[in-house]
Amino acid sequence: MPNCIFHIPFKIDEDWPSASQIRPIRMLNAFKSIGYNVDIVMGYGKERKNNIQKIKDKIRSGVKYDFMYSESSTEPTLLTEKNHIPKFLFLDFGFFNFCRNNGINIGLFYRDVYWKFDEYKLTVSFIKRIIACMFYKYDLFRYKRLLNTLYLPSLKMYDYVPMDFKGKVEELPPAAEKDKICLDNHNVLIEKRKNLNIFYVGGLNYLYNLEYLFDVVSENKNLNLTVCCREKEWTAEKGKYEKYLNDRIKVIHESGDGLIPYFKQADLFSIFVEPQEYREFAMPVKLFDYLTYGKPIIATSGTGVGEFIDKNNVGWSVGYSKEELRKKLMYIIENPKVYIEKVNSIKNIIQDNTWEARARKVMNDLKK
Repeated sequence: MPNCIFHIPFKIDEDWPSASQIRPIRMLNAFKSIGYNVDIVMGYGKERKNNIQKIKDKIRSGVKYDFMYSESSTEPTLLTEKNHIPKFLFLDFGFFNFCRNNGINIGLFYRDVYWKFDEYKLTVSFIKRIIACMFYKYDLFRYKRLLNTLYLPSLKMYDYVPMDFKGKVEELPPAAEKDKICLDNHNVLIEKRKNLNIFYVGGLNYLYNLEYLFDVVSENKNLNLTVCCREKEWTAEKGKYEKYLNDRIKVIHESGDGLIPYFKQADLFSIFVEPQEYREFAMPVKLFDYLTYGKPIIATSGTGVGEFIDKNNVGWSVGYSKEELRKKLMYIIENPKVYIEKVNSIKNIIQDNTWEARARKVMNDLKK
């Protein structure tokens, strides 16, 4: 069985992983699924130090690794301790250097550049932001010298990364879970029902404005909407949305397997939110969670998600206006054959967009 190294410079909460933690768990499992023995470096600094020492001992004793795959944290590498104090200054990048010196190619998925955008200023104090940005830039300084391949959610993101990288830059978006793919076609019934059940799961805050969606659904008796968000977010935002509520709009607070019935009942999934510059390249995990259930998606045009949908013919991208959204939803109801075309497109692309497919790409990119 071939060997590879999987590295993340942070601790994962396995009981309640965040969206940024779900991705590395799925990539780790995908490497195992395609036949790799995976030696793992993750956790807080002390745990990573022990992991690294064991791998170094194996390499010195002659064990061969095909490659190392790493994913960045949403925080700078040196600030990922619980107290954010940089106690392990040379640990991770020193290990990267050791691997390179031993002929092991390294690929790293760079998660985002949120710290480059104005929205970041709204969530982090001035002093913390200055310190964090200094360490983010240090990460890029080391990546430029140590990586063979830089992976991004979409190639558009590279325009925002302040680094002149000399290696390969590749796209590695999220993916669908192979064992959860569910392509039953009960949704062909929309031709007889003449209505649409729309489902949205995700954030509900200043970054995720759903007001147009609520408004359009509230005015049209052929539309039903279920929104799943965190309870505390609904509590904070419901004053904006309560005027739209009726018996066709439901707000729930589910997670994990509790979402499955709602995925299955939906005809259409929504990522129709107010566009922001950051969304021009963002590729959320939920896009592929939606595709797992074989239903088309409606999203905002001019976004990374919208481009993916148009390129693969798996839904509709719509300009961000109430009227354009209303027209498109009515078009979907009135043209069930077009809807079925989108369903069939999902069937055609889904196997090329599993986590195993992503892991094979990394293997082919990095294996010597």
